[in-house]
Amino acid sequence: MDIVILDGYTENPGDLSWSALEAFGNTRVYDRTPPEAIVERIGRADAVITNKTPVSRETMEACPALRYVGVLATGYDVVDIAAAKENGIVVTNIPTYGTDAVGQFAIALLLEIASRVGHHDAAVKRGRWAASPDWCFWDYPLMELSGKTMGIIGFGRIGQATGRIAKALGMRVLAYDTFPNDSGKTLAAYVGLDELLARADVIALHCNLTNETREIIRKETIAKMKDGVIVINNSRGQLVNERDLADALNAGKVYAAGLDVVSVEPVTEENPLLRAKNCIITPHISWAPVECRRRIMDLAVGNLEAFVRGNPVNVVS
Repeated sequence: MDIVILDGYTENPGDLSWSALEAFGNTRVYDRTPPEAIVERIGRADAVITNKTPVSRETMEACPALRYVGVLATGYDVVDIAAAKENGIVVTNIPTYGTDAVGQFAIALLLEIASRVGHHDAAVKRGRWAASPDWCFWDYPLMELSGKTMGIIGFGRIGQATGRIAKALGMRVLAYDTFPNDSGKTLAAYVGLDELLARADVIALHCNLTNETREIIRKETIAKMKDGVIVINNSRGQLVNERDLADALNAGKVYAAGLDVVSVEPVTEENPLLRAKNCIITPHISWAPVECRRRIMDLAVGNLEAFVRGNPVNVVS
């Protein structure tokens, strides 16, 4: 096979190996591919591996040898699925690879808001502790999470992973999901969305992006929340109306937000959350531990192998 990896750097910045994919044939790896180079780089390749580089209808029609597109992520909206079906191109994704890591990161965002470890570490290294007249100091309100209520919107695998850690911290857990299941019922009380918004001290988003969930956090839903609520989102940036959340942070209605995703990535200078009070933003790295990326690599190899054997798995087209 002739295989092209269009944007391999994020998946593998050098701490993993492409050798398992290379075993299938001639493999060309590009760290990044600008839009104007996509067609040229695919050329006569049989298979394309991509993460965020789009594979459009126009690209498929310009690359008639293409038979397979492997997406190095769960989301596959970078590929024109309708065009792939029409052109007989198999598209696969990586459905599950970072459940525990993403749950861990949601709690890490919450713990930073509660304990401000990073902030105070930086303060100490700037000499503020050495200059303090007291034996300790803090300049953010610190909080204990035990006894508080976490409301999780979207209680599938990742939501439940977050819920397990929250319970271990002594938090009560509420869940809102359109498909309650038995494993979820052992961790949380399922409630309606309005009840969750009204009761939760912390609201964590772990739902898919759909027409129903787009901007599920907006002015109207924020108004139903407790004063001083904390919002955590390391799911999809479009779940949040960013102007409305920024306004709520600046007004103090929302005490703090911890975000690993924004609506346009990389974040733009115009994003109002960059200037909002008490808002922590990280660069979409919940998924990025080496263990998760190694899992992605293994599953990508398995997807391609199954395709070559004529029995493709994790097919989305």
